[in-house]
Amino acid sequence: MTETEIKKLEEELGYRFKNAQLLERALTRKAYANEQKQKNHDCEDQEIFCTLGDAVLTTVLVDLLMNNSGCRTSEEITNRKIELVSEEGLAKISRKLEIGYFIKLGLGEKKRKDNEKPSVLAETLEAIIGAIYLDGGYDASKDVIAKLYPELKSP
Repeated sequence: MTETEIKKLEEELGYRFKNAQLLERALTRKAYANEQKQKNHDCEDQEIFCTLGDAVLTTVLVDLLMNNSGCRTSEEITNRKIELVSEEGLAKISRKLEIGYFIKLGLGEKKRKDNEKPSVLAETLEAIIGAIYLDGGYDASKDVIAKLYPELKSP
């Protein structure tokens, strides 16, 4: 990824990475990383970042739902959160940010245009959130997530 491309994505996210390698990894699919390793290039994939990003997203959304959206019961929070973190909902946000353009895909994934698939877009958004958390901590993650979900901003 070029520096210009990184800056464009950072602008869309509203977050500037201190360590751009975290963003690079968040955008790297396992198939691409494996292909690079076969060429003796060091390359890590996004999988662990997806797991972290999912947990951070859940935590921040519960925080925002409790404090900004008037949800008062566990059931209200759970139902609203399920709606907000659905694969299609995350993919919609990814499309708005044009994340698909930046995803590093393996050769087979490129042929199948996996960067357009909701599951890939959702996982990559989660990985990016995980990378933001590692780079800037909870508050930075919360700021980005609040921007991605404007309906949850403070009244």
